[in-house]
Amino acid sequence: MKSALRILLPTLFAALLLVGLFHWGGVEASDLRGAWESLSLGAWLAALGLHLLVYNLRAVRYRLLIPAAHRPDHWNVLAISAGHNLATSVLPARTGDASLVLYLRAQCGVPVELGLAALLVSRLLDLATLALALGLACLAIGAFDPTQPAWMTPFGAGLLAAGGALLVLAAFADKLTRVATKVARVLRVDRLRLGSKLLDKIDEAGHALRELGRGPRFVGVALLTCGVWLGLFSMYSVLAFALGLPETLGFPEAVFGSGMAVVTNLLPINALAGFGTHEMGWAFGFSEVLGVPRDLALATGVGMHLVQLANVCLLGVLGHVAMGLLSAGRPAVDARELERLLAERVAKPSVEDAL
Repeated sequence: MKSALRILLPTLFAALLLVGLFHWGGVEASDLRGAWESLSLGAWLAALGLHLLVYNLRAVRYRLLIPAAHRPDHWNVLAISAGHNLATSVLPARTGDASLVLYLRAQCGVPVELGLAALLVSRLLDLATLALALGLACLAIGAFDPTQPAWMTPFGAGLLAAGGALLVLAAFADKLTRVATKVARVLRVDRLRLGSKLLDKIDEAGHALRELGRGPRFVGVALLTCGVWLGLFSMYSVLAFALGLPETLGFPEAVFGSGMAVVTNLLPINALAGFGTHEMGWAFGFSEVLGVPRDLALATGVGMHLVQLANVCLLGVLGHVAMGLLSAGRPAVDARELERLLAERVAKPSVEDAL
């Protein structure tokens, strides 16, 4: 019975996310059908393959961010990554991001503070890599296409500087936890029971971030993040050109236009599944800046978003089902956790043991 519930509950949660997407997000079956009809099977398979590559790279990155003593296996983290991405893509205002910490704790027993540290560093590196990629795209467009706006090159240089600053911030992310702790104590949040517990978790996350440091493990995580975004921009490029963007545009233009969509979708004002903000950024990048006809830019933006969302839903549902299956096959008490508890008991005998 417990095994069946472990499989059923994640599957039901994934189903609720899909119901919310179709009901409140305004997605209709005809929208998905129209996007699929304009896309060749080869292009979709290429995009899905790149999507799977990105998920695997994310899973490796999350595992590397978690200390070896608590590090889950690749398949568990891959399933969590797929489920987390579904929640992040569907729920509004980036509220789904917190699901990573919850999934890691519930599925693999990763302490909350370690999950928070992994989420913080990965998001800072994502922002840094996005800024660097957009900066390089702007410089390439400005250098090889004189018809583009004069601000393209200086804007690209500014983005490179911002990306470098975010990279430094990610390397010293433990400082952020110290600042957060000091601000919370000034505001006397620590006097509240819940606030005190939260501060304890933030302090512990800071210790985890200091352990990550700026050494080889951080460099490995940064390189994996570059691979994640190269895969994402390649996927956007495949879908955008397959859905009808002019072939006169190149990869830098595809990075710039899709990057604008990502930037607007990161805003905490986005609606369910990012509808509206995504298309606004896509249309601005490709139409208002790069000169693609507005109706074509909007049509490809909507089509790309729907196909991407279909892939996210497919992989997210499979991820939730996999979490249930992997959880059902796990013993009730994790061996590593049992070993840790026994070690603590030997090191700190209780009063009953002493008697």
